[in-house]
Amino acid sequence: MDYMNELLDAANSVFDDVVAFRRDLHQHPELGLDNPRTQEKILDALKDLPVETRTGEGLTSVVADLDGAHDGPTVLLRADTDALPMTEDSDEPFCSLDSGKAHACGHDAHTAMLIGAARLLSERREDLSGRVRFMFQPGEEGAGGAPIMIKEGVLEDVDRAFAIHITPNIPHGYAACRPGPFMASTDTLRVTVTGKGGHASTPYLCTDPIPAMAAMITALQTAVTREINAFDPALISVTHVKGGTTTNVIPETVFFEGTIRCVSERTRDKIRDSIRRVCTQIALAHECEASVVLEEGYPVTVNHSGQSDFFGKVCEQTLGEGKFLTMPSPVMGGEDFSYVLQQVPGVMAFLGVCPEDVQDSLQAAPCHSNRMRLNEDAMVNGVALHVGMVLNG
Repeated sequence: MDYMNELLDAANSVFDDVVAFRRDLHQHPELGLDNPRTQEKILDALKDLPVETRTGEGLTSVVADLDGAHDGPTVLLRADTDALPMTEDSDEPFCSLDSGKAHACGHDAHTAMLIGAARLLSERREDLSGRVRFMFQPGEEGAGGAPIMIKEGVLEDVDRAFAIHITPNIPHGYAACRPGPFMASTDTLRVTVTGKGGHASTPYLCTDPIPAMAAMITALQTAVTREINAFDPALISVTHVKGGTTTNVIPETVFFEGTIRCVSERTRDKIRDSIRRVCTQIALAHECEASVVLEEGYPVTVNHSGQSDFFGKVCEQTLGEGKFLTMPSPVMGGEDFSYVLQQVPGVMAFLGVCPEDVQDSLQAAPCHSNRMRLNEDAMVNGVALHVGMVLNG
């Protein structure tokens, strides 16, 4: 049955509640795997719906199953619930009330939209074939909540999965995705360079680790451009450098760290080998030692081709012709929805939420900015797309 023409109208019917829910979460952000207030709000919002809920053991997750009246597949819809450890400066009237915590990545909107979708799908239960599993997941921002939920059984009997991520850098009214690599892996590098400290006036009596570190940072950028295929890219950003205490002391050790982003596992392996080699050999050339620690982060987020095409059709039918954008390349952000897509067919998509007062979406404050804002009207589109990905399957 075709529900596409009525989905936006139906989503508008829950719009006020979705906005209120989002703003409440926005004012009370929670970090990591422990989001107890958010969990309580989700359970309260679901309590009058015909769903069976369960909570996590290793994190404050919520899983809710809605069974349709007819046999069919199990479709998982996911929203993340945690915030970022940062201060908000958006000047919204509902800004975070907790200093050092902010929903600057839109997870509050993700959760609110999925609550709205749960309401609409519950109203259509008699026409629903199969089961909808609503996955409310803490710990996306680096804590790895998805693999914990997978271990606790969230993917049991799931046939396909779908998730939305908002972005202010796509205009309101549009959505975007691509088949294949969608978002990058998120590894971390940490390098300690050890030399021999002493007086800055007599460097020949010391082994200065600072020039070695500087050479490493520069050489790592060269390694990316010389060793990695430009059409299978990698990115290394050194974001933290620490060394020395004053002007006339050569330190014994210096330290730098940063992030590594790749869009294929092959390049991911190669760039990690390059980092170890470059840092170790440069240290030797400077008569220093290098301790290289590489911490594995989230894997590459890979959309399944058939599911990406399916989303494109649902988007055009739901939002209108020309409202689906095929991304020409992946983005270098990371997502732990990648773990879900490693095990079941599915797709993640971006939802445009550029604020109404920003003319050029590329100039909007992006996710993770202290000034990030979103157009709440766009949440109607997100609710409708969640429902469409179930009813049109």
